[in-house]
Parts: sequence; C-alpha cells; structure tokens
Amino acid sequence: MITDERHRILRVNNAFTRVTGYNSEEVVGQTPAVLQSGKHQEAFYLDMAKSLKDHNYWQGEIWNKRKSGELYPQYLTITAVQSEAGGITNYVGAFTDITQRKKDEADIHKLAFYDALTGLPNRRSLQERLDSALHSARITKQLGAVLFIDLDNFKNLNDTKGHDLGDQLLVEVAKRLSRCVRNADMVARLGGDEFIIILENLGVDETALISQVKQIVSKVISSLHGEFVLEGGVHHSSCSVGVALFNADDSTDEVMKRSDMAMYQAKESGKDTYKFFDPDAEKTLCTLTELEADLRKALPQKQLTLYFQAQYHGNTLIGAEVLLRWVHPQRGVVSPAEFIPLAESTGLIVPIGDWVLRRACLQLQLWQDDVATKHLSLAVNVSARQFCQENFVEEMQSCIDMYGVDPNLLKLELTESLVLIDIEDTIEKMQRLRDLGIRFALDDFGTGYSSLLHLKRLPLDQIKIDHSFIRDIATDPDDAEIVQTIIAMGQNLRLNVIAEGVEYEEQVDFLNQRKCDSFQGYLFGRPEPIEQFAENHCTYILNQKSIA
Repeated sequence: MITDERHRILRVNNAFTRVTGYNSEEVVGQTPAVLQSGKHQEAFYLDMAKSLKDHNYWQGEIWNKRKSGELYPQYLTITAVQSEAGGITNYVGAFTDITQRKKDEADIHKLAFYDALTGLPNRRSLQERLDSALHSARITKQLGAVLFIDLDNFKNLNDTKGHDLGDQLLVEVAKRLSRCVRNADMVARLGGDEFIIILENLGVDETALISQVKQIVSKVISSLHGEFVLEGGVHHSSCSVGVALFNADDSTDEVMKRSDMAMYQAKESGKDTYKFFDPDAEKTLCTLTELEADLRKALPQKQLTLYFQAQYHGNTLIGAEVLLRWVHPQRGVVSPAEFIPLAESTGLIVPIGDWVLRRACLQLQLWQDDVATKHLSLAVNVSARQFCQENFVEEMQSCIDMYGVDPNLLKLELTESLVLIDIEDTIEKMQRLRDLGIRFALDDFGTGYSSLLHLKRLPLDQIKIDHSFIRDIATDPDDAEIVQTIIAMGQNLRLNVIAEGVEYEEQVDFLNQRKCDSFQGYLFGRPEPIEQFAENHCTYILNQKSIA
C-alpha cells in the first residue's frame, strides 16, 4: 500500500486485495484507518506516528480488519519516502498476514504448557505458576497450599480395561477437580494419574487456612470417590491427597516434595484419605535416603559380614543360621531391621543375597574339609525378590558346583508371604531346587496365612516356630497350645520342627516334653562372627577354618 504524505491511499496491489478483501477502487483516497480493528488504544498509533516522524520507519505486529469484518494479525513495515529536498512525499506499507503463524505459536504454547489429554496445565506450567505463587506470597505474606492428588488403584483399570478407558477416567477426573476450586486456583496434571491443585492467597491466619484447605480437600475426595460412567460401564474410584502449606520462606522444590511425601503417607494410611505434610516423616525419609546411598556402597566396599547362630538337636550342634550384618564405617553395626527392608525395597537385596549364598557355600566347603565339622549344615534366608529371579535355580546350581558342597547341607529359609506370592511357581521352583539336593525351611511359621493345603503341597523339610510364640510358652496357655499344635502338625507331616528364640531352660523343658526336634536362640548361642562361633561351639577344633 502506498499513501501520500497525508496518509491517503494512492495505490494497492493484488496481494492487498487478496488479504483484506478490498479492491483498489474501495480504498484509494481513504486512509488506512479503514482497516483498523479497534483492538489497539490511541497510544499505540501515537507511538507509531512518533517513530515515523523520528526515524521515517515503523515495524511491528498489528491487528487489522478485513472487509468481511474478520480481525486478523499482520506484521507491518511502514517506510517514509523522502524528496530530494528532504520532505516526506509518500509512505509505503508492506505487510504479511500472520494468522497461521499465530495459530502455530498458540498450538506450540499449548503443547508446551498444557496436557494434551485433559487440557489442564502440565508440569511446566505448574512449575511457573507455583514459582509465581511463592513470589506473590513473599510480597503479600499470604499463605497457600499445594494438594498432591493420586488416584487409588488406577493401574488396575489400565491393566484390566485398557488405556483408552484409563484416559477417559483421567479426563473426567480433570473436569471434577476443576469444579472443586475457585477460578483463581490452578488444577494441573503432573503426569499419569497424578494431579496438583495450587491454592493461593488464603490469608495470613494458619488456623483459618487449615480449615479452608480441609474443606476443599474433603470436596476433592468426595468428588472422586464415586461412580464414573465410562464406555466400558461404571467404574468406582477414589484418591489419596497430600497437602503441603506454603509461605514466603518456601521454595518450589520443597513444597512439591512435601506434598508428594504427604500423599504417600495418605496411601500408607489406607488410601481414600488425605494427610498434611509431617516434618518428622521428612526427617525419616532423609535418613532413609542417606542410608540407601550408604547401602549401595556396602557390598563393593566390603562392609557386609556374616554372623552365625547355632542350631542344636538336644546337646548336639547340627549347624547354624547365617545372618547378615552391616558394619558401617561411621554408624557402626547397623540393625538388620533397618537395612534389610531398605535392601528389599530398592532391589539391592538381589546382589546382596547372591553374595550371602556364595559366602555360605564357601563356609560349607571349609567345614567339609574337616571330619569334625563336615556334618554341619547352614540355613540361609532368601528374600522374595531374590527367589523370584528367573534364573535363581541356575544361580544356585552354579554356586553349588563352584564350591563343590553337599547340597543337602544347605537349607534355604523361605517366609510364608514369599511362598504365597505365586504358589504354583513357588512349588515348581522349590521342586527343581529340591532335585539338586537343597533343603527348605518355612521361616516364622504361624505368623502368616499359609493354609494346611499349601503346607502339604510345599516340598519342605523343616518348619521354624516363630520366637513370638516361644517367648511366653511357660506362662501363656494360648502360646503353649499353639506351639504344641505346630509341633504335632510337623510330626504328622514328617517335617523337622525347630524352635527359634529359645532363651530359658523352662522353654527347653516344655519343647522337649512335646518332642520338638531342634532349638535356636540365645540360650544356645547368640549370632556371632565365625571365629567366635567356632570357639564357642566347635570346641574340639580350636583352629577352625573360616571365611572371615
């Protein structure tokens, strides 16, 4: 478009007509104001005029109007044409319709900041909003809260009904959550079945804040605890919610971490509930995190060692149970109650368990080389994760072959919970190991849920009566009855019965009267390193060989 010095249109080209809808006859003689959209304030045009006066040039984005009335964005460049005397003779405007570019930018922004499935803000948008909320809290001193929402048993729906129905549920959940909050609050999808709600500007009174948050949380739980009509029928859902309050002193990462921890506390409390962040739980988690980092170094840095607790038949030593100990360079001896569950949850129990089995086989090899100790057996606890490894049988075969030990002297102790994970697979795997000559003991018997049918089917050699029943057998008639029943059942099933946790002669008298086969406990010996074990129990050979 070319205008004169007073901005009256002199000429337009075909591209102008194609973009605006106006032909030459309709606009020549008029000013560009015929194209104005009405979206810009007067100040916008004043700045444009000033730029043209000062620099003979203006460039930028502008909204204009087509002949049809449709508003659209342009990228416009206006250049002043000067005469030889330096005066303005014309203005030349060249523009591009950037409608598609704007649409593409909006799509890209939506992909970057919004969840494609639910349309809710995504993790990136959430991060920016929470940063902004915390910045605002530093200025206004007002409090806020983050709600971390996780659907209960969502995986079951995906696994049984398929991901399409899972996606339908997530879309419906997003709609219900959006109805639970104020317009000023944000509902975002963090990923998977996890959602976040940010509640801002809730005042400066923490007591009132907690009351407000509880009302909203209750509304959220009530909204998601109910029926969802999906294509596959009616689905019943619930959620667990973690709540973290925030103020001017908090950071984004801290608030998110606290809400996440609180949500897991809600899960552990039985689901379909909520928990406010507990600082004590954070301390516990930090301690566990540090302990896990140290545990990962325990095996390569040779901080693990084996202790042995004697097992007796009458007054005769028949073997020992292998017990794992962790001697930390700073913490000292770490309780197995602390690090064994951690090893289980992290999967470290698999390499650690393999090391224990190989060290136990090496000790058996050393005992086999001496006529005085070659009859001794070793019992080794096997974790569920270790036993469920696909190649566990092959690893055991390799271990036995490597050390050339008599497999009949190796006894694997399994818990009731382990054998019930997949009873058919467990029986098949136990039978294959039994064919190698390895024996089995059912540990902590009586504390789980094994049925007599399962007990009969399992290829067991021994059951261990849990120490919780042994402790009070001399004074508690119920414990006495339970222990007597277990011993009789073991005898009827032709299983060896060993009582663990035996500490007093009265307990031994009771067990002997009921013809209990074997004993283990402090009365017969505490768990101890192999040197002390040899000295205390293998008195006939003071120079006992060991792997220590």
